[in-house]
Amino acid sequence: MDIYEIRNALSSGRTIYDLPLRVTFYARVSTDKDEQLHSLSAQVSYYNDFIRNCPNWTFVDGYVDEGLSGTSVKKRERFLRMIEDAHAKKFDFIVTKEISRFSRNTLDSIRYTQELLQCGVGVLFQSDNINTLMPDAELRLTIMSSIAQDEVRKISERVKFGFKRAIENGVVLGSNRIWGYRKQDGRLVIDEKEAELVRLIFDLYANQYMGVRSIANYLTDHGYQNSNGREFSFSTVRGILCNPKYKGWYCGGKTSKIDYKLKNVKYFAPEDWTMYPDKENVPPIVTEELWDKANSLLQRRSEKQSAKDKGCYQNQYPYSGKIICGVHKTPYYRNLYRYKSGSKEVWQCQEYVKNGKNGCTAPILYTIEADDILRQSLETVAKDKSEIVEELAQIYASADSKGKLKAETSKCKAEMETIQRRKDRLLDLSIDGNISNAEFSARNERFNTELKVLEERLQTLEEERRKEHEWAQSVQALKQVIARELDFSEGFTVGLVDALLDHMEVMGTGDKKTVRVTVYLKGMPEQQEYTIQRTKGKASVCSRQYI
Repeated sequence: MDIYEIRNALSSGRTIYDLPLRVTFYARVSTDKDEQLHSLSAQVSYYNDFIRNCPNWTFVDGYVDEGLSGTSVKKRERFLRMIEDAHAKKFDFIVTKEISRFSRNTLDSIRYTQELLQCGVGVLFQSDNINTLMPDAELRLTIMSSIAQDEVRKISERVKFGFKRAIENGVVLGSNRIWGYRKQDGRLVIDEKEAELVRLIFDLYANQYMGVRSIANYLTDHGYQNSNGREFSFSTVRGILCNPKYKGWYCGGKTSKIDYKLKNVKYFAPEDWTMYPDKENVPPIVTEELWDKANSLLQRRSEKQSAKDKGCYQNQYPYSGKIICGVHKTPYYRNLYRYKSGSKEVWQCQEYVKNGKNGCTAPILYTIEADDILRQSLETVAKDKSEIVEELAQIYASADSKGKLKAETSKCKAEMETIQRRKDRLLDLSIDGNISNAEFSARNERFNTELKVLEERLQTLEEERRKEHEWAQSVQALKQVIARELDFSEGFTVGLVDALLDHMEVMGTGDKKTVRVTVYLKGMPEQQEYTIQRTKGKASVCSRQYI
């Protein structure tokens, strides 16, 4: 029977159960929990009996989706298969429990029932008592679908409110799998076995100056695996280093779903997260000092990688961005020279790379030469380590600017607050009519000028404090390295060079066989100058002197 014949039969007093139809059913539950699956089994059993017990109907196998939301039909494979089969004329009528089983999205409900009608297929929503073969079904369907959709909105709002209250109460949300922890009653408990790996990652990065990728490779080489039995990836290691939970801080409110009907998620910047020390619910695995040190280093490296001239620093090779042309003051680029004896890694001015000898006449520098120079420089420092470490400590102590900068910054902020209060009072005087508009404008402009000067001064002070902090870290890093008396016989890692070497500057001498290199170590007040003498087949570094 087609829809015209069915509607004529229904309008003449016959019921849908009196008509000879091929009938199937659709059933769905929104979760895969045991009690829901039991409910699904009951639905399937009910519809099998319901359709088979109707003598005028021919039973067609039903369509069942397990553990899927009704907000959208995109992932409901059986539902979509049912629509395809309707186009193939495999049945005439579908029985389902209610509109929310089809979809809680109004547009989806109307769209698919209309599509089914175009195929000559009707739908009976039993609990809602809506038969789409009836003329008034679309109006009733729209009303009922809107109610179902609004219920989803209310549920979404209740969940959001619950999340907000949970965050306010310090309940730890998010994934139950946080490496180094297990979740228990809304708080984190340290898993000591996993926590040791977290401490190792922070130590390798902050104290031994390994890069993130190098740490991931180190963990793989030493047989460490993640919770899925796979190798630790770059993103996993970086995520561990960035997570404030490891220093004992509560961290929540990182994302928010934009609309309950959409999958779009708003990711907030770290400064907008809800974060505060909470060692009771989030016990620390590493100290705040170590976490801050690792993240300060991570930020500096990220800033270098996102710099305008990315070609000068990719943190891929130890000397990336560290070898500077003495003529153009631009970074050297890495290259490989192929000889009969094998390839050799070299560094050359980027102007030479772009334009050849017409671009720059500064000499190339072999990596093996750079290693030799840096090795000699650090060994020289190590020989007199006790004196130099003491000298560095005295230099830093004699500067004694940390307290002065902090005091001057506080003073600057206080003056800005005073001016702002005076601006507020001036505005009140103008509103009350106690001063003219001209006088208000003139005095307000003076205040704005004073504020601008103070803002610029504050920026300068903040920059000086940042530089001083970096200086202190450089001195501390150098002291740690010297104290270990490291063996540099196998070359240098990216992290080690970044921690110790500020840069090398390469200059020619007029003699192609002689190259002059000036070394600037981090935390060292003096420069060191070396001369490279190249003879056929080898090069030697000599003539070191302090400048």
